[in-house]
Amino acid sequence: MLDVMKLTAPGRPGAAILMLCVALPALADTRFQVRPMTRNDVPLGKGQCDIRLQVDNEVEVAVRGDQVTIRTIAGNDARDDGSECNEPLPNRDIDGFNFEVKKSRNEIRLLAEPSRRNSFAAIVRIRDSSAGEGRYHFRLSWAITGSDYGRLGAGSDRPPSRRNDEFNRPPGGSGFSWNNTVSFRGNGRGTASMNSFGEMRLGEVAIEIDRGGKLVARFRTDGRGQPLSFTGQILANEGGRWKADVMSDDRRLRGPMWISVDERRQVNSVTLEATDGRDRMRLNWNRH
Repeated sequence: MLDVMKLTAPGRPGAAILMLCVALPALADTRFQVRPMTRNDVPLGKGQCDIRLQVDNEVEVAVRGDQVTIRTIAGNDARDDGSECNEPLPNRDIDGFNFEVKKSRNEIRLLAEPSRRNSFAAIVRIRDSSAGEGRYHFRLSWAITGSDYGRLGAGSDRPPSRRNDEFNRPPGGSGFSWNNTVSFRGNGRGTASMNSFGEMRLGEVAIEIDRGGKLVARFRTDGRGQPLSFTGQILANEGGRWKADVMSDDRRLRGPMWISVDERRQVNSVTLEATDGRDRMRLNWNRH
């Protein structure tokens, strides 16, 4: 029996190694998928990820798309504490990228912005030198450009319902993709005037934006006349408003259109100044 015990019991060096291995934490990457954001307070045209973590000691965090990978450098593995995104971080060059620390106990800093070199991941280093876990919250935000508009909001991949009249139907030959559009509506009043001559009264507005950022805007006019319509391209989001380069249905007048909408896809206001170099149209429309 003693001989067996000698063969199976570790010697002092082996026991020391065994105890050391037991004492060391198992260091491994932690991965999780960020849940979709349920809040509606993020302005349209803005992508946002709020990453919330419980961190013990030191970690390196990579956010790619809607996936978070955490490499433990020291201490215990970090834990998700309610991270959420309204859109995945784009896998392309990002416009208007911003990193903001919302809550921290010790050191947190951005190591790298998303780029082709890191497969469009935002890399963040957190060092928590206090005892126990500390709560960390950082925010990534960026501008949603034309190629992202088809992903805005739940159900945006479904075409809007059609009506029996021609009010909502995009004109043919514009390169507009009817499938996969985002639809906006507004009940209000406005006017459109050409040069110094009379005003055309405007009623309901319908705006469609497809995945490529192409836009169709149509206004009901008084009486039974044809809708006043414009086609164009989304250029930018500035201060919660969209700027589009549009032209009239007859392709004669062209200029910048500014559109304001809310989180319920209701159009708040539209303004336009379009010209062909000689004639000039001014349009102002506001929601009730």
